[in-house]
Formats: sequence, structure tokens, C-alpha cells
Amino acid sequence: MIDLGWVLSRLDSSDILDILLVALVFYALLRLIHGTQAVQLVRGILLFMLLAIAIANVFQLTAFTWLIRGAISALLVAIPVIFQPEIRRALERLGRTGMILTRPSEEEASQIIEEVCGTAEYLSQHRLGALIVFERETGLQEFIDTGSVLDSQVSSEILIAIFYPYTTLHDGAAIVRGNRLVAAGCVLPLTGNPSLDRRFGTRHRAAIGLSEQTDAIVVVVSEERGAISVAHDGRIVQRLDRTRLRNILRALHRPLLRRELRRHGPWQRLLRRLVPGRSAARGE
Repeated sequence: MIDLGWVLSRLDSSDILDILLVALVFYALLRLIHGTQAVQLVRGILLFMLLAIAIANVFQLTAFTWLIRGAISALLVAIPVIFQPEIRRALERLGRTGMILTRPSEEEASQIIEEVCGTAEYLSQHRLGALIVFERETGLQEFIDTGSVLDSQVSSEILIAIFYPYTTLHDGAAIVRGNRLVAAGCVLPLTGNPSLDRRFGTRHRAAIGLSEQTDAIVVVVSEERGAISVAHDGRIVQRLDRTRLRNILRALHRPLLRRELRRHGPWQRLLRRLVPGRSAARGE
């Protein structure tokens, strides 16, 4: 058993400075990739490597230990290549000003949700299509870069104007970050799910595709049927009215309930309580 007191007594000022510098380097690297999809991949790699090293040391596996050491050396070369797009975007963001994310208060979040619900209801009544994305923990900067930067307040008037036909931005998605409408006309990835209902158009496929790759919440309004839907975690809940849409968005924006969802499993359990008679389904 390692004597922590003995270890601390052996440290001098240079050792402490050394440790702080290493911690600072790792912190800076994590800050660079924060807000990109690379975060989940890095977490997965680190967890896998730590688990593999622990198994190798506990069971004294010589060949496996040699393999892990070789894999770590290869990863040091491969990581900059794998994460080249994310690293480039992160460095670009580092050079910009005003990149501190302002998280909305509970009152602001409720107001933003009301504005989005009002927009969805208006567009549904007038059979106008829309895609409205709420960024959460996974950064959406790479998708924001495909659209036009707005950085405006979130209001139903602005959103309705964006999705009104014949405007240059109505075919893309509007993205909300914190308490700001940061961009519109953004291009989202389409889902590759072959079992998806054929009735789903490009907007629904884009909403599901983004929710498969990130933890974003996507509100969809169908141009053909005027139906309001919400996509999250690769699933989509359809045929919502304003009240049910508000309930879902409020629940998914509460940090306590977000942690409960991650701890207890799929978000359908919450939806069964909030939206009776509706279920979140893949391609249904």
C-alpha cells in the first residue's frame, strides 16, 4: 500500500511545478476540443486504455502489456490525424473573442422554449417547414459553420421570418446555443437508418441524423402535414401540440432531469409521463 504522506513529503517545489504544468497542458487540450464531437471519442479512447492497462497490470499479462504500449505509441501519431478537423476548428475558435458560453437562467430558458413553441405552432398552422436545434453538451460548431451566423435573441418573429418560404435560410436548420440564436440555414447530417419510415422527408431524416451523432434536441415542423415532432437520441416523437412540445423541451432542459435520463436509461420513460399516448420510436 502506498503511503500518501511519504509521497507528499518527498515532493519539492520543482515537482509541484512539474505536476501543475502537466495538468495545465491536459486542461488546455481538453478546452481545445470542448464543444466538438471529438470529446466523446477522446473519452472512449481514454476509458478503453485505462481499462486495458488495469487488466494488464492486475493479471500480469506480458504480451498484452506489450501490445498496449505499442498501441499508445501509435495513438500519439494517429490522434492528430483523426481529430484534424476538430483541432482546426477549436484553434479557430480559440482565436475569436466572445466565445464564453452564456447558459440561460431558468427564466430565460422558459422564455426561449415559449418562443420556439409559439413558432412551431404558427408554422404548423400555416404548413411551413422548420428545423430548430437546441445545442446541449455536445458542441455543434461544425454545423454552425455551414450556415449563416446570426447571434441574435431567440424570438418567434425572427424564427418565423427565417423559415418563411423564399427566404435564403428557410431550407436549413436554425441552431440555438444557450440564450442566443447563433445561426440559420445550417446543413445537418442525414440519418443512415434503413428501417426509417419512408414517409419521413429530408427534415425529419436530418433531425434524426443529428440526434444520433449528438445530444442535441431538434424540433421539426412538417411542411406537408404541419405535424410537430421532436428528435433526440436517435428517436423522434411525432404529432405534438404546443403543450406537449413545451413539456418535453422543459424536461430535457432541466439539468436534474438530464442527469436522471443518463442514469436510468432511455428518455421514453420520461415521455410516457409527459406525453400520454406517445412514444419515442426509431423509424416509426
